[in-house]
Amino acid sequence: MLKIRDLHVSYGLIEAIQGVDFDIDDGEIVALIGANGAGKTTILHTISGLLKPASGSINLDGKDISKISADKIVRMGLAQVPERRRVFAEQTVEENLSLGAFTRKDKDGIKKDMEAVFERFPRLKERRKQLAGTLSGGEQQMLAMGRALMAKPKILLLDEPSMGLSPLLVKEIFSIIQSINEQGTTVLLVEQNAKMALGIADWAYVLETGKIVLSGTGEQLANSESIKKAYLGG
Repeated sequence: MLKIRDLHVSYGLIEAIQGVDFDIDDGEIVALIGANGAGKTTILHTISGLLKPASGSINLDGKDISKISADKIVRMGLAQVPERRRVFAEQTVEENLSLGAFTRKDKDGIKKDMEAVFERFPRLKERRKQLAGTLSGGEQQMLAMGRALMAKPKILLLDEPSMGLSPLLVKEIFSIIQSINEQGTTVLLVEQNAKMALGIADWAYVLETGKIVLSGTGEQLANSESIKKAYLGG
């Protein structure tokens, strides 16, 4: 579904991403792990069109999207849940979800999908008229995920969904990610909590200073001694 080849991304003279290659097959959960500053968010922003690569290709369903605008990429079936949620604080829960469907014209479908989001996240239903800025961190994460799902993505990019959440809420969020995937959405997950990410990933890549240094199944990397020492506290 997603094929990245020889991706280079720069901020001025600094080359943040240096020749990255990776693939995501339809229906997979793929995790991208690495230390802060490794370039994980840069890769997500480049895939979703918020940044433009210096060189290389990003293919979504066989079409190069590396020079396509972010809004058109959403229309092609790719949505991102940004780091730190980025909900519209002065808008209600319902309005945030409606904004997630801005590329769509099917009013009946939008209404149906909003009800499906409320079914998946009952707490959002209870707070549908509440301003998003008044929600807890966990509720804002659920809203950010629900908002992205309103675009009906084929592939969902998640940037640090567990950030700032309690261990109990982290388990709940990861369970929701798995259920979203089981219902047919492919997932690319960037996550500091390597143990949780590898626990649900079909395949994973390790990024260090802009380069992929290791890849394997989630289970293989979780059992790797070097990964245990570097990321799992082993």
